[in-house]
Amino acid sequence: MGASSNNADEPITDINLTPLVDVSLVLVIIFMAVAPFALQAGIKVLQSKASAQVGKVSLSESVQVRLSKAGKLTLNGAEISRENYTAEVAKALLKSADKFVIVKADTDNRVGQVVGLLDEAKQAGALKMALMKN
Repeated sequence: MGASSNNADEPITDINLTPLVDVSLVLVIIFMAVAPFALQAGIKVLQSKASAQVGKVSLSESVQVRLSKAGKLTLNGAEISRENYTAEVAKALLKSADKFVIVKADTDNRVGQVVGLLDEAKQAGALKMALMKN
């Protein structure tokens, strides 16, 4: 029934590969399941404080979008509607040298609203974006 060896004191020299193959297959399945989540695309945003806006791009050259608590949008100080946001940002980006959009939002704004503004600014042609809180 067992291994037929004449000597009971003889060490077992056969390597059992079954556990090694089992562990390897489980790891391959785990990597296959996790890999799609590791490659999700996102929006790259520079996060800074209002006082840190010093450097190559000045405030006058950038496109400034402000979202108030009430949901009102202003673009470079002028109030705009949400429906015309993408077109207005595209017009403002044509005048901007660095295609830099700064989104200022109150701390009470929802993340979805702010991300939506950033996404539409990217679609309108923004190359760089920053997020500032008021």
